[in-house]
Parts: sequence; structure tokens; C-alpha cells
Amino acid sequence: MFEVAISAGSAMLAGMNTTSEHDRTLAAQLRSLSIEPAAFKTQLPEPRARRRMIPGAIFVIAATASLAVVAFYGPQTLERIEVAIAGRVGDHAAISAHEAPARGGAIVEGMRPPADDGAKSRAAPSREVTGSGYVVAPDTAIVFSKYEGRVIAVEVEAGDKVEAGQVLVRLDDAGARFALRGAEISERAAELALDARNIELAQARSSLTRTERLAGRDAMSAQALEEAKTAFETAENGAEQAQQDLAKARLDIDRAREQVEALVVTAPISGTVTRLDAHVGDTVLSREDSVRENESLLAITDTTKMVIDADVAEANIALMRPGLSGEAVLDGFPDQPFTIEVSKVAPLISREKGTVTLRLSLRSTPSGMRPAMAARIRLVVGEGSAGALHPPPS
Repeated sequence: MFEVAISAGSAMLAGMNTTSEHDRTLAAQLRSLSIEPAAFKTQLPEPRARRRMIPGAIFVIAATASLAVVAFYGPQTLERIEVAIAGRVGDHAAISAHEAPARGGAIVEGMRPPADDGAKSRAAPSREVTGSGYVVAPDTAIVFSKYEGRVIAVEVEAGDKVEAGQVLVRLDDAGARFALRGAEISERAAELALDARNIELAQARSSLTRTERLAGRDAMSAQALEEAKTAFETAENGAEQAQQDLAKARLDIDRAREQVEALVVTAPISGTVTRLDAHVGDTVLSREDSVRENESLLAITDTTKMVIDADVAEANIALMRPGLSGEAVLDGFPDQPFTIEVSKVAPLISREKGTVTLRLSLRSTPSGMRPAMAARIRLVVGEGSAGALHPPPS
């Protein structure tokens, strides 16, 4: 390009034929500045050579900067800078060490094979899910009176431990006692009636046998034989009816006796008396008429089989499954955490709170734990959750 410009300038000067000394000097300078095309044919440095120069240049710059830092901040700052530089140079060395030849013999830089750091690197990071809830005793019995009566004795107090079948409350009902006595009398009357019918049946059978024998000798008319058969059948039916009356009387006495026995209220399960509403002199209603819990006599709770019902955010429901483990701590015992495990996930979501309820089984609980205690829970989910809460001993 410069040669073309010089040739054009020379032709112009020759055409004008007014060349001056100054113009000739300018033309000579232009020729001396002309650049041959071959001068642009430069070769790019090899990628490996350029790559190897980068750590050296960084090191030289860092060394120069470190001298200035030592002058102003002291040797401790210099040590921290040297550690950073060593890490940087190590990264470049690692990159260079993993250079691999590409197709055609070219070098591909900056590529390193994936490192296998073991199961820890392959496992998903663990995640904690927290929630809150209360201690619940699933086995709780609310004790009512089966029949109406008046409380004449209370055999237990709140907090007592009881066994199944143990007497709790005694009631009195004069009507039930009178009904039992009447049923016993009816039973005796039915027994006497049955005995009378059996006697009549025996007489009718004997008469029929004698009549049949005489009729066989033509000593008794056919009409007499027919009357004897009818009397026997009537006596037989009477005896069967008396047998049914006796069975009914015995059923009535069993019902009356059961009502009287029910006036002695016993424990349906073993556990602890957690509530006591019965007092001597109170008149209680029958179970059919008592529909509210506060109309019951008392409550028994099996405190050996308690669980925790806790709520966690609805956003975590995809992570929840039976078998997840974690920790719980009670507000009453904040320094005694214990192990929990998810046993059930509620099938419904609370629309009002936006939570899902978990039922958690407990292990190694505090000795003083009681139903309705507030609890806070922490669950660990993810592939790396195994042993996250309690790592195995070395």
C-alpha cells in the first residue's frame, strides 16, 4: 500500500515538472518507510509456550508487589500473599499437567478429567427440615359410667398408675339392685312352672300309653285313644313353653346382674390416671347420655407408648417418608435431645397453616416426659443424611 502511494506521488511530481528539492527529499523518506509484505508473516507463539510463561509472569509481578507489602505491612501479610500465589500457580500447574492431545496432534488446554473424590462427592448434600409439635399418647381411655348411678367411692387419684381391671369408682343405683332381685324371683317362678308342666307331661304320657294298650285289646274306643293323644301333645307343648319362660327369666337376671356389676367401674387399660372428674356424692349419667368428655369419670393414659405429632412446611412434603431420622428437644427439657424417626405422614395438608403433620416414634426420651409437652424437631434428608446427626465413633 505504501509503494502504491509513493508511485502515485512520483508520477504527480513528474507531471507537474515543478519538482523542488523539498519534494525530492520527501519522496526519498517515503521510500525508506515502505514495508515489504513478507514482514507481516509472523508466527504466533506456541500455546504451550505462552501458557508456561503466564505463571512466571504472575510470580514476578507478585514478588515485586510483595516487596512493597513487606515495607508497609510486615512479613505476616507477605506469608498470606505467598500462600495465595502458591495456590494460583498450583492451579495452573494442574491444568498444564492434564493437557491432553486432541485429534491431529493438537494440544487442548484447560481440560482436566473429572476427579473421583469418593462417595462423599457423589452423595447429594444433606438438608435439615425443622418443625414443631406436641407429645401425644395414642393409647388414652376416657372412662364413662355405663349406667346412671351415684358415686359412693373413688378408689384412685390423679397421677396414680393402674392396671387393667383395677377398681376405679364405685356407684350405687337402687333401681338396678331392685331389678336384679325381681329377675331372681322371676327365675324361681319359671323353674316352678316348668316343674308343673313336666308333671303334666308325665301324666299325659302315662295315660296315652295305657289307652293305647287297651285299644289294642279292643277294650278302649278309638275316640278315647284320640283324646289321650291330644292331651299328651298339649302337655308336651306346655312343658316346652315353660322351658322358654325359664330361659327368658335367666336372661333377665343376667342383664340385671350385669347392670349391678357395672356400677363398679374398672380400668379398661393399664396406664396413668391423667384426669379425674369423679367425686363422692356425684350423680353420673349413663354412657348413652354422656356425649361430652367433661361428663366422663376420668381418663387413663398409657405413658409408655408416647409419640410426637409435629408440623413441617408443606414445601418439604416431597422429602418426607417413613424412616427418616432426626432429633427432638422438649421445651421442658431443653438440654436433653433424643432421637426420633418418622413413622407416618398425614394424608392431608392443613389448609389454614400450610403444613403437613408427621407422627414420630421416640427413643431414649427424658424420664419426665408427659403428654401435651411442646417439642421442636430437626430431620436430616438427602443421600448424605446417614449418620449426619450421630457420626459413628472412629
